[in-house]
Amino acid sequence: MLTSSGYHGMGRALLEEDGPCSLERHGISYMSDSLELAVGETVYGLGERFTAYVKNGQRVDMWNADGGTSSELAYKNIPFYMTNHGYGVFVEDSSEVSFEVASEKVERVQFSVPGETLVYDVIYGGSPKATLDLYTALTGRPALLPAWSFGLWLSTSFTTDYDEKTVTSFIDGMAERDIPLSVFHFDCYWMKAYNWCDFTWDPDVFPDPEGMLKRYHEKGLKLCAWINPYIAQASPLFEEGKKNGYLIRKADGSVWQTDMWQAGMGILDVTNPAAREWYCGKLKKILDQGIDCLKTDFGERIPVRDIVYFDHSDPLRMHNYYTFLYNQMVFNLLKKEKGEGEAILFARSATAGGQQFPVHWGGDNSASYVSMAETLRAGLSMSHSGFGYWSHDISGFEQTAPADVYKRWAAFGLLSSHSRLHGSGSYRVPWLFDEESVDVVRAFSKLKCRLMPYLYQMAIEAHEHGTPMMRPMMMEFPEDPACEYLDRQYMLGDRLLVAPIFREDGKVTYYIPAGEWYNLLTGEKIAGGVWRTEKHGFLTMPLLVRGGTVLPMGSCDHKTDYPYTKDVELHVFGLGEGESYTFMIPTPDGKAETQYAVSMKNGNAIVETEAKDSYTIHVHS
Repeated sequence: MLTSSGYHGMGRALLEEDGPCSLERHGISYMSDSLELAVGETVYGLGERFTAYVKNGQRVDMWNADGGTSSELAYKNIPFYMTNHGYGVFVEDSSEVSFEVASEKVERVQFSVPGETLVYDVIYGGSPKATLDLYTALTGRPALLPAWSFGLWLSTSFTTDYDEKTVTSFIDGMAERDIPLSVFHFDCYWMKAYNWCDFTWDPDVFPDPEGMLKRYHEKGLKLCAWINPYIAQASPLFEEGKKNGYLIRKADGSVWQTDMWQAGMGILDVTNPAAREWYCGKLKKILDQGIDCLKTDFGERIPVRDIVYFDHSDPLRMHNYYTFLYNQMVFNLLKKEKGEGEAILFARSATAGGQQFPVHWGGDNSASYVSMAETLRAGLSMSHSGFGYWSHDISGFEQTAPADVYKRWAAFGLLSSHSRLHGSGSYRVPWLFDEESVDVVRAFSKLKCRLMPYLYQMAIEAHEHGTPMMRPMMMEFPEDPACEYLDRQYMLGDRLLVAPIFREDGKVTYYIPAGEWYNLLTGEKIAGGVWRTEKHGFLTMPLLVRGGTVLPMGSCDHKTDYPYTKDVELHVFGLGEGESYTFMIPTPDGKAETQYAVSMKNGNAIVETEAKDSYTIHVHS
């Protein structure tokens, strides 16, 4: 028996009076069910949640909102949870599903939806990874992202002053300091202020956008631009969208407008094929100018009262589902214009199935260790929710971090699937913090480049099976009860353990599962099955390799897309006499893989492979 609805588990409720929420109106019907939890059963997931990692005791409402990372509100609400008993539950409803996780009924997970119908799936894989494999087979698997996207992204930041001279100084400054850079991102003010969105470069700041983008491409960079689905009344596109019915309308036929983000803004009606074509036509122009990828911001502030969609969709169910259609539309455009395997977004909002359109970042965090920790908790919850990739604003979006927070967060961020330096009112280039920040960003950026033969194979696993690149400890070690509550460390793929440092004094306490482990940065051999407290400088941290691993490290430390098998180093960790380890190294386009089998015989590492490129072997024992 996995779970049971049991006695009084299922029900219907009728709201007899208007509730405190504006949506809770007299006469609304709700359907609910509740599934039993066993002794010691723990619940995970439900989207990107900044609250406690284990969800027992929480009420969780599926309602996309812009609340930052210090709130129970979430940008990405996914009505899917899993437990440490090897199964998951997916509620098939895009409206405001409400979960009571061992709270109202302390021995059950209860969930309810407005309406007269409740559909949910119990998905049993027997383990967290197998359950995710089944869940993503149902709701969609993450696309395989281009290898260049795994390198460091640098942004203009949001409200800072910048022009081509400023941007060039950042790009050249990174190169002069030998810091690998893959992508440069232009945030909101590439367009004229409060014309968002008109998809036209501000001529006062960027008089020659095509020439500028060409010059940056010649430096080997990919380029990203910020967009959202909102059209301010000041935008030249507003009247065009209003006239042609491209914006969400009210019941009386007028355009729905708000001042909440920009004065008089409307919202693209993504259910209207003509509106989608119109919007994508504007995006195509900036792609033709030289933009390679897009940051699809917002998508959470979608109205539900007095709304009529083009296709007459239920406004309540469209509130969360809007972001699926929004990101799908832009992702498909990128696939069409840039080619299969080259499309990537940087999206903030999501719902179930949104993992198909990666990558997603963790929203507006703050420049503190506390916010860094809540950001990681959200990423772990996302990993339980079918999202194979995940990123965050290194050192926090709001405020400016002290140098120590910046350096600790940079190490964490560059050991995440995707890595971005971005902020609000100040620049995020490392030399503005201190000189050691330059050393830290350089060291971990180069390390990530060299880890790409391993990391890109993990990306392929995410694409093929839905297994996230950044994995909660309990997902990789479900049989170890000590891993069930761990939320300040994670596995990067199946072989690397990462424990970010959240203290000014450099101390970190973390758990090491049973077996032999090796610190990749210090070379120390550690026996597992223990808790450890260590103190680290800024250039080291707990980054452990599982014993019995052959870790391939590439020969290139200045970019993430290169021939991974050329002059590859095979690092053998704790492989015993007579033992063998088989692994694959992909090509940087993910279209082919080369198998390596390493075995220990008479104290020597023997490699069997059909690879034509050279390799070297380093044995760590």
